[in-house]
Amino acid sequence: MLCRLGGRWLRPLPALQLGAWGPPLALAPTSGPKRSALPLWAVASVSAVGPGGPSGWYEALATSAPVQGAEEVLLAAHTATGLPWWGSILLTTVALRGAVTLPLAAYQHYILAKVENLQPEIKNIARCLTREVAVRANQLGWSKRVARLTYLKNMRRLVSELYVRDNCHPLKATLLVWIQLPMWIFMSVALRNFSTGATHSEGFPIQEQLASGGVLWFPDLTALDSTWILPVSVGVINLLIVEIFALQKIGMSRFQTYITHFVRAVSVLMIPIAATVPSSIVLYWLCSSFMGLSQNLLLRSPRFRQLCRIPMTKSDSDTPYKDLFAAFYAKFISRK
Repeated sequence: MLCRLGGRWLRPLPALQLGAWGPPLALAPTSGPKRSALPLWAVASVSAVGPGGPSGWYEALATSAPVQGAEEVLLAAHTATGLPWWGSILLTTVALRGAVTLPLAAYQHYILAKVENLQPEIKNIARCLTREVAVRANQLGWSKRVARLTYLKNMRRLVSELYVRDNCHPLKATLLVWIQLPMWIFMSVALRNFSTGATHSEGFPIQEQLASGGVLWFPDLTALDSTWILPVSVGVINLLIVEIFALQKIGMSRFQTYITHFVRAVSVLMIPIAATVPSSIVLYWLCSSFMGLSQNLLLRSPRFRQLCRIPMTKSDSDTPYKDLFAAFYAKFISRK
C-alpha cells in the first residue's frame, strides 16, 4: 500500500531484518511446549551419557566383538566339559595360556637370546666407529656435537643392519605383551558381564549359575572374596614373577630398575583392586598369574629351551633352578 507525504508517494518500510543474514524477526509464542535450543544429534548425545544411558567407553568395550568372543569361549568350555564354573574358568585360562602365550613367550626368549648374542659384535662395532669418527672429526674440524651426532646416526644404522641380518629386532620381543594384555582385558570384562548379569551376554541365567559355581571359601563367584585370600594370592604371585625377573638380570640399567619398581608397585596395587571385583574375575587373574609364573620357570629349563630352539647365551646356566633358589635365599632370607 502506498502513502503520500509532501507530494511524494512512499512505500511502507519492510519488516525488520537481521541485517542481510536472516529472516524477519518473529516473537516466540508465549504458550506451548518449550523446544530445545540444541540440535537433535546433540540432545541424543547428551542423553546417551546421562545417568540412564550407556557408560561411554566401557559400554563400548563390554559389547565389543572381542569381549563377545571371550564370552563364547567361556560358554563353549563350560558346555563341552560340564565342569562347574570355577573349573571351566581354570580350564579356559590354562588352555589359552598354553596355546597362545606360551609359544609367544618362547618366541620372545628366542629373539632376546639372539639379541644378547649380538652384544659382543655390537661393542666391537662401537669401538671401531668411535675411532673412525674421532679421526674424521680431526681431519674435518667437526665440533663435539657434530661428531656425536655422526656417531649415533651411523651406530643406529649399523645395529639395525645386524638386527635385519639375524632377523631379531627387539620390537619383535614385545609381541607377547600386545597379545597377552588385550586377551587379559577381554576375558576379565567377559567374566564381569557374566557376574553382573549383562543382558547382551545372556547374563541372567549365567549369573545364577556363577552364584553357585564356586568352591571352597568362595562358593559365590559373583560376590567379592571377603577373606582376601584370592586378592592377596594374586599380588604374591605377581611379585614372585617380578622378583624372578629381577634376580635373573645382573647389572640392570637405571631404566630397568625404575620399570622393576613400577611393576612391583602395580603388583601390590592389584591386591585392593582384586578385592573390589567379583570372585570369578579374581579367580581368572590368579590362574593367569600362576600360569605366567610356571611359564617363566619352564623357560629357564635348558631342555625346554633346546626343544624350542632358543639359542644358548653366555648368561645361561646348566642349573638354573639351583641358581635361582640360591639368589633368592641370599637376597631375602640370609640378608642380615
